[in-house]
Amino acid sequence: MLKPVLPQQMTGGAAIVEALIANGVDTVFGLPGAQMYAFFDALQQRSDAIRTFGARHEQACAYMAFGYARSTGRPGVYSVVPGPGVLNTTAALSTALGCNAPVLCITGQVPTAFIGRGRGHLHELPDQLATLRTVTKWAQRIERVEDTGAILAEAFRQMLSGRPGPVAVEMAWDVMAGAGKAPESFPVATQDAAPVADEAAIEAAARALLAARSPLIMLGTGAQDAGAEIAALAEAVGTPVAAFRGGRGAVPEDHPFSLSSYAAAKRWAKTDLLLGIGSRLEAPYMRWANPMSYVQDPGQARQLIRIDIDPAEMDRLVPTIDIVADAKAAVSALLSAVRRLGGNASAPERKIELKQLRASAREETEQVQPQLSYLDAIREVLPRDSFFVGELCQVGFTSYFGFPVYEPRTYVSEGYQGTLGFGFPTALGVKVAHPSRAVVSVTGDGGFMFAVQELATAVQEKIGLVTILFNNNAYGNVLRDQTNSFGGREIGSALVNPDFVRLAESFGVRAHSVTSPAALRPALSEAIASNEPTLIVVEVERGSEASPWPFIHPRFD
Repeated sequence: MLKPVLPQQMTGGAAIVEALIANGVDTVFGLPGAQMYAFFDALQQRSDAIRTFGARHEQACAYMAFGYARSTGRPGVYSVVPGPGVLNTTAALSTALGCNAPVLCITGQVPTAFIGRGRGHLHELPDQLATLRTVTKWAQRIERVEDTGAILAEAFRQMLSGRPGPVAVEMAWDVMAGAGKAPESFPVATQDAAPVADEAAIEAAARALLAARSPLIMLGTGAQDAGAEIAALAEAVGTPVAAFRGGRGAVPEDHPFSLSSYAAAKRWAKTDLLLGIGSRLEAPYMRWANPMSYVQDPGQARQLIRIDIDPAEMDRLVPTIDIVADAKAAVSALLSAVRRLGGNASAPERKIELKQLRASAREETEQVQPQLSYLDAIREVLPRDSFFVGELCQVGFTSYFGFPVYEPRTYVSEGYQGTLGFGFPTALGVKVAHPSRAVVSVTGDGGFMFAVQELATAVQEKIGLVTILFNNNAYGNVLRDQTNSFGGREIGSALVNPDFVRLAESFGVRAHSVTSPAALRPALSEAIASNEPTLIVVEVERGSEASPWPFIHPRFD
């Protein structure tokens, strides 16, 4: 394929677009404005190679990029104006940072002569780069057109090497719009080589796993590309595998050695060895036990092995054995060592125990109604490879333990940031990335209203997302906590909502209202088959939902 002949001169905006294309980007989410006109004009001129999706709020642009990245593992790119525009996206950037999602923010800056002057130029911040650096892995300014390729290549290297995460670049208004010397070519980023696992640590971990009476494997986002190796290791050792949010689906949750997070919690008290793979281990150390146990106690009986590509993790939670490496390579090496040592002959017998444990956990959680019945209905209808995007709502919380996940990256969560309102716009980005697969956004009325205007985006951009809105006319968690812990003194938790069906229809979105899991099934089936923007409203009586929290914060120690 012939390389395009670059002009002698090009704008900074055009240079950024060419650098994106050189690095394999074919999708950008954005909202144009004065400082970014040259960039968006360049996107339009190169629409043969790169597609731009608009939105109605800057925050949605960033969440759509987050959904694209979280569900693919590839860079999600968005662009907004500087100052208030980029500030509107920092919640999504912090979510991407917490979830290790490779998101690239492209923004502008005041004219070069005004940077640092504090003159109050349009959209000026005291130090925009400093602000961005608090919620990204790396951020930099492109000061000359000819530097664009090198700086964008570095942005991609930073974003994808080691522990993935968001990055940002800014360009002054005059550089963005002014002509400069075009680079002869735009470099393609190269990722840093992953650290290689220490052989002695692998050997020690294999022996410890085989010697353990009741081991457990916990997965995080870093395990998403190592599912087959992890499943084989679980079978060889005879150890259950579980995940809380980010690691779900790496190993199918109908695998004989897979457990829900609650079932794993029931086994935690007798667990004598924990193997964490690409995970902060939030659930066992901050949810199942006293949070202070997150600070490693050298005298505790339970051994901890950690596999993580980020060496800093070994200082945040000090393990018995640390393996700093890529998860897939490290687990492969660990599996080879376990097999060389003979594996665990009694591993098959543990399947019976785990089957019973899954059944007992399900029986106990059955009380979380009506959420669990609705999740069962959704799971029955959704194809195995469909995407489920949650929200900070009663059904979303229940899905942590009550919704089986079968494929990598198909459970898209908010991570530890707990960003209310992330779900609907994030799901739009997931659907853009996977137009031929079913994507369902499960949200509450409170969170949905954070981005309700993006119904217009779904219609305008023909994004066939199915949104299931559970309307309890409240911030359900807040209402429950005020009722139970603050003498019933309610403030800011009861909501007055629009008629969501009529509202959706006014945007041109197909809409239905249901009141039972039985009615949800056919409505969801029809919506998936249509592949058109659809809202299904589930009416729920305020305060009627059972609390899922005893199964998210269980105490067995």
